[in-house]
Amino acid sequence: MANVPGAVTDPQRVSGESIRFPSGGETIEGYLARPSAPGRYPGIIVIHEAFGLVEHIRDVARRFANLGYNALAPDLYCRTGGPDPNNMDSVFKVMFGLPDSQAVKDLEAAASHLRSLPGAGSKVGCIGFCSGGRHTLLFACSSDKPDAAIDCWGGFIGRATPDAPTTAARPAPVMTLIDRLSCPLFAVFGEEDQNPSVAEAEELRSRTSQTRKDVAVKIYEKAGHAFLADYRPSYREAAAFALWSDVVGFFDKHLKI
Repeated sequence: MANVPGAVTDPQRVSGESIRFPSGGETIEGYLARPSAPGRYPGIIVIHEAFGLVEHIRDVARRFANLGYNALAPDLYCRTGGPDPNNMDSVFKVMFGLPDSQAVKDLEAAASHLRSLPGAGSKVGCIGFCSGGRHTLLFACSSDKPDAAIDCWGGFIGRATPDAPTTAARPAPVMTLIDRLSCPLFAVFGEEDQNPSVAEAEELRSRTSQTRKDVAVKIYEKAGHAFLADYRPSYREAAAFALWSDVVGFFDKHLKI
């Protein structure tokens, strides 16, 4: 088993369960992890990668619960079903088919659910990985519900798909929405990644510097796409530990006040 940052060494410190919660006139699925000890805890939305709500994402939610957060990982694919992770055509079909408007609505519902929990604090952060990183950036630029956001290697932030700058499901490149950013943002890139690339990291840095938004962009050395995903060959231990430390510091600064 890989040496992973933030691992929960005492399972009794946290509880986790599959839940359903309202989004508009529907209910959607998700995984909620909470500290076992009573207290007033801020919330974190954990947005899954392109493969859906896999066990790794649930584990990341438990890691945040272990740090004193209520962590909710919504299943953005619950209406249509998740893709076959061994079939990239299936992954792309599901990922590109999810409408941005639907994702934002469900993420706003997740934020509302976290704030409604007994004893919950008022602040809610958001972190996402891969397609979830893109959804994090989209959420932070489309809603005033998040208080802090971390985009981890969000792919396709400059165009909708490999073949189209926009689609019906993705009507605007997320990069172009940055002037609407509603909360502090930490944008994470790997120097060996191609989607998002280092060039896109620099473009995001340039765009945000012009808007005077509270944004930090960091490119991690000797790391590519999905370098925190310890269940995949892409995992890079040193970069993952450095990222986790930065993530904890960022959320503590913006949510635990």
